[in-house]
Amino acid sequence: MNTLASTARPVASRLAWRGHAETALRAVLGPAAGFAIFLLIWQAIALAIPDIPSPARTWAAARELFAEPFYDNGPNDRGIGWNVLASLERVAKGFGLAAIVGIPLGFLIGRFTALHAMAAPIIALLRPVSPLAWLPLGLLLFKSADPAAIWAIFICSIWPMIVSTAAGVARVPQDYLNVARVLDLSEWKVFTKVLLPAVLPHVLTGVRLSIGTAWLVIVAAEMLTGGTGIGFWVWDEWNNLMVEHIIIAIFVIGIVGLALEWALVRIARRFTFTEE
Repeated sequence: MNTLASTARPVASRLAWRGHAETALRAVLGPAAGFAIFLLIWQAIALAIPDIPSPARTWAAARELFAEPFYDNGPNDRGIGWNVLASLERVAKGFGLAAIVGIPLGFLIGRFTALHAMAAPIIALLRPVSPLAWLPLGLLLFKSADPAAIWAIFICSIWPMIVSTAAGVARVPQDYLNVARVLDLSEWKVFTKVLLPAVLPHVLTGVRLSIGTAWLVIVAAEMLTGGTGIGFWVWDEWNNLMVEHIIIAIFVIGIVGLALEWALVRIARRFTFTEE
């Protein structure tokens, strides 16, 4: 028996190692193959449409562009690094204001039936409106492009937070609230000891949805309002007929959005027992 067991252990170990190696290989080869196909399709389109720069031309332009991403020759001539940072600053301000207003409002709407009945039709009416439709109103209210763009981010970010938080509060088991009532807990105790731990995963889901939407909207808002920002930079490069830079900006926007999503997923996993 000991001989069989000692023989089986190395075999099982080799099989397990082989399984891990195959899984890692698939994890690398799959994305690599997909990216290679993407480059081939891009190259074919560039050959068919001369105005579209090839991957090689775009790569050469990217190397030149990122050689000095933080140069500053005035308000309308700054490196792509400054433009990305300006957009992230606007997103942070609008998103932060939306979190300050939207998360507590979601708790109240989910907690009190009468407030839910009053707020539900208003949210249903305003939620589908494009955030860019609110931009002219922001320009009218604030008389400036920068706060108007932040206003658009605020409007687009607040709805997922309100809806997700309210839905999480509504799904808290009634038994929890009954126990809190029996213990004669104050409303603040109910919020901090019962609702907040149970609803936190829903809050983080709303935050994840909001940050993705906010990053999408800031590009379009900056195209309309102008100034420093990745959206304005894209529009300015179009006016200069620098198509390579537009494609580079598309990749930069995607990478930054992916990084924001990844960071929030990591935060969410620290507060939930199941991976999303």
